[in-house]
Amino acid sequence: MPTSRITARFDKVKAEKRAALVAYLMAGDPDLEGSFASMQALRDNGADIIEIGAPFTDPMADGPSIQRAGLRALANHTKLIDVLSLVARFRETDQETPVILMGYANPVHSLGYAAFAEAAHAAGIDGTILVDLPPEEDAELRAEYAKHDLSVIRLATPTTHEARMAKVADGASGFVYFVAVNGVTGAGSADPESIAGNVEMVRRVSGLPVCVGFGVKNGAQAAEMAKIADGVVVGSAFVEHAQSAHESGDYSKAPRGMGALAGELSAAIAAVVKA
Repeated sequence: MPTSRITARFDKVKAEKRAALVAYLMAGDPDLEGSFASMQALRDNGADIIEIGAPFTDPMADGPSIQRAGLRALANHTKLIDVLSLVARFRETDQETPVILMGYANPVHSLGYAAFAEAAHAAGIDGTILVDLPPEEDAELRAEYAKHDLSVIRLATPTTHEARMAKVADGASGFVYFVAVNGVTGAGSADPESIAGNVEMVRRVSGLPVCVGFGVKNGAQAAEMAKIADGVVVGSAFVEHAQSAHESGDYSKAPRGMGALAGELSAAIAAVVKA
């Protein structure tokens, strides 16, 4: 089996003795063209992995910033197939940057797990985070993903105990997304010291890299998280640049703002030299 883009990227950042920057944006916000330019800006300014959000009508895990982003994308009539097309366009000039689709199970289920897995692979998606599909209910999805080497990326939280983590890790691949605070995205910032033990447990039980997200908005916070994690996930802070672009009507502000923030975050993370 060929090395996945995700595994190759974590091998690269480990060799560089640093954590990875995982950057999230919502597809279709402020519009699909703006999303495409933003993906390129994130990549060009140090994002190691791009998480592309698929808008959904009932985003229960998302905080206000990402909820609003999803509503803007839905108002632009952005559908799951548009997200796949966006990634396929990105892949025309980039075969190395891992791209993860983050969203909810219903649109994937509606398309059909087999059809989605085939389409996602063809578009160049490397895996998904479906936040409302627990391990007990994703066997059918995993079977289809396995045919196309797609990663099933699972979530863990500060309340995930070791026995539960073993279940979460079963069938997971790529990395584990550790939600640093209980609640929705953008709901606050975690104290890295308070979750360091949890992150180490998740890494030990899963055998996978652990990326920590929720609440990281600036370079200083990213650097602190980089000390304990294999990757740092930033979402709401990027999405707010798309909101600013939408409100101003100048959609070029989205890639400019996201690129500048990615540069700040990647520099801060790179300054934390890991063993």
